[in-house]
Formats: sequence, C-alpha cells, structure tokens
Amino acid sequence: MRKSAQERKAEILATALRLADELGPDRLTTAAIAEAVGLTQPGIFRHFPTKQALWHALAAVISARLKAAWDEALAASASPEGRIAALVQTQLNLIEAHPAIPAILFSRELRVENGALRQTFVGLMTTFHGILAGELARAREAGTVRPDLDPADGAVLLISLVQGLAMRWSLGARGFALQPEGVRLLAVQMALFTGSATEGKQS
Repeated sequence: MRKSAQERKAEILATALRLADELGPDRLTTAAIAEAVGLTQPGIFRHFPTKQALWHALAAVISARLKAAWDEALAASASPEGRIAALVQTQLNLIEAHPAIPAILFSRELRVENGALRQTFVGLMTTFHGILAGELARAREAGTVRPDLDPADGAVLLISLVQGLAMRWSLGARGFALQPEGVRLLAVQMALFTGSATEGKQS
C-alpha cells in the first residue's frame, strides 16, 4: 500500500530517531536510514532535500514532544513541588522512551555543523529552565522552599540532575532503572531546597 508523503516523512523521522540511538547521531547516514525504511537515498532526499533539513525536522519533532509533555506535567499537580516532580519525571520518561535524545542534544558535531539545530536545542533548554525557575519562585513565595533559594540557580541544579543522570544511564549501558533513580535523587535535591523552610516551620 502506497504511503502518503506525510506518512513517509513520519516513518523516516521515527527511523532516524531509532538509528541515532543504535548507531550514534554522529554516525547516522541517509544511506542507513534509506536501507531501514526500504527506500533509496534519492527517495529520502525527495522528502528532506538535505541531511541538515532532516535533522531540523527531527529537532522539531523532539521539541513538540517535549513541549506537549511539559504542558501535561504542569497540569498534573496543584502545587509547585508536585509540578517540578512531574516535569523531571516527564524528562526521564522521554529519555527512556527515546534514548537518542540526550546523544542528539549533546552531539558537538551536530551543533557545530547545524546552527538551526543548535538554536532549537538552546531554545528548548532555556524554556525548560524558565518553567522550572517559575515553579521554584512560586514555591518560595508559598514558603515551601528556602527563602534564600535563587529560582534560576535551583532550576540549573534540577536540569543538571536530569542531564547527569541521563549521561550516567547511557554510559552505564542502561544498567539501572532510570525512573526510580531519578525519583530518589530528586527527593534528595528537593530536601536541600526545602531544608531551612521546613526547619523554620518546626521551630
């Protein structure tokens, strides 16, 4: 059955994301994608004129998935702390479902060769940082985290937690369960954020 152009594009992008995990984003070629999809290389280029265009489309797919997941996480809880937990767990869920995402985000070759790709990922990280900082600011206003906590610094620490854990998971051949470890470490981080606020209430 002949696939529509839209269906074929979606298939190519899904295959590219899978192969980016299996081969590594820097080793991914249009020839490998074409073979996996069952097309010729010119067939791939009919849908994506250049390899850079393919990467840009893949970045758009990742961006849309992340933003949709963030919106869902923000609607999952009434408290800032609950929304922060949901956001971090959402990131870990996406990494588990699409292990190529961290490798793509941190690929120096891709960032150097594709300025549009780099800007997309910088924009994603800036947006995520802003969301987390906003939730920490609301928690500080509510008195549930330390009054001396800088929301921007706290957001950096939360992002570093996710990125560091994802890197350790990848380098360790995914030898541990990402979600439970993330939940455990997030609890440790949030305890540091809430420490003096909790002590003040108890006293």
